[in-house]
Amino acid sequence: MAITREKKEEVVKHIDSMLEGAKTLVFAQFKKLPVNEQSALRRALRAQEVGYSVVKKTLLKRVLGGRGFEGQLPELGGEIALVYGHDELAPARELAVFVKKFPEQLAFAGGVFGGAYQSAKEMTSIAAIPGMQTLRAQFVQLINSPRQRFAVVLKAKTGKGE
Repeated sequence: MAITREKKEEVVKHIDSMLEGAKTLVFAQFKKLPVNEQSALRRALRAQEVGYSVVKKTLLKRVLGGRGFEGQLPELGGEIALVYGHDELAPARELAVFVKKFPEQLAFAGGVFGGAYQSAKEMTSIAAIPGMQTLRAQFVQLINSPRQRFAVVLKAKTGKGE
């Protein structure tokens, strides 16, 4: 049964409201993903304050066309879900966990990052960027490493001199 024009306008407004304030959009291509796994995906994404919604491609293209993103929209084949969030990295990173878990049923189809359309390959590489807490911990370790080595050398030298 065809969707009425009023229903399409309502869906477009709903998609537009979902994207309001979202910094990153990820287009996920899925097929034959079991309902229980899709529910687990939604729960995991919701815990990270990331939204997930299955959308009609033509209506999604209509909404994205009005947003003025740079570049060209990647080819969206098959069934498409939209993953979005206020954190720049969380949508891609959290979806990547499930893409690894279900490689046959779920895949990146592209996205929007930094105000520009990105390909599936680029979204996969964005998903590999660690979170801010991890980056901070790595930075502190990097700065602290020479001091630790120096302390170990001094301790070894003072131990030999006795």
